[in-house]
Amino acid sequence: MSIRLTVEGLAANYGARRVFSGVSLEVGAGETLVVSGHNGSGKSTFLRLLAGLQRPAAGQIAYRTAGADWAPAEAGHLIGWVAPDLTLYRDLTARENLRFFAAVRRIRLDDAAIDALLERVGLGGRGDDRLSAYSSGMAQRLRYAYALLHRPPVLLLDEPTVTLDERGAAVVDAVIAEQRRHGLVVIATNDPRELRYGDLVLNLGA
Repeated sequence: MSIRLTVEGLAANYGARRVFSGVSLEVGAGETLVVSGHNGSGKSTFLRLLAGLQRPAAGQIAYRTAGADWAPAEAGHLIGWVAPDLTLYRDLTARENLRFFAAVRRIRLDDAAIDALLERVGLGGRGDDRLSAYSSGMAQRLRYAYALLHRPPVLLLDEPTVTLDERGAAVVDAVIAEQRRHGLVVIATNDPRELRYGDLVLNLGA
C-alpha cells in the first residue's frame, strides 16, 4: 500500500504544560522516523497522537493513502501499535490473546496463521502457555505479534526493545526491516543505539 504520514504544526500539552509545539514532518513508505529526547520531552505522547489515542493541542496529522486521507482516530486499520503499557490478558494463553484481538479487529486467524506469527516473534512452541508464565521479554514479543495481526502499513513502536534480550532485539530488527518493505515505521526511544533505525530523527526537547 502507498502510505504517507504528514504532520503539520503539531503541539501537545501535559496538563497546563506545553510539551512540544510546531512539529511538522513527512514520512513515507520504506522510511523510519525515530523520535528521541529526554524523559518527559513528549516521545510517547507523540506516538499516542499518531495512534489517535490522544488529541493534539494544535496542528494536524494525516495518513495519506492512494484512495483517501485518514485522521488518526479513523486510521486504526492502518496502524500497528507496540508499547510497554499495552495490556495483554495474563490469564489467557498467547494463542487465546491473539485470537481475541483478531476477533476484535474482525480478522480471520486460523491456528496456522497464529503459529506463523508466534514463530516470527520468537515464541514458537509457546502459544499454549498462559501469559502468567511469560517473562517480561516474552510478553513484549507477543505485543509485536498483536501489532502485526492485520499487516498494518504503519507500525508505531514505543521503546521497541525494552525488556528484550539480544535475541529479542534481533526479532525487532527483522520486524522493522520487513515493515519497511511495505509501509513505514515510527519509533519513540531514549536509547541512543536505536537512532540507527532512523532515516529521519526528530529530537524533542532539544
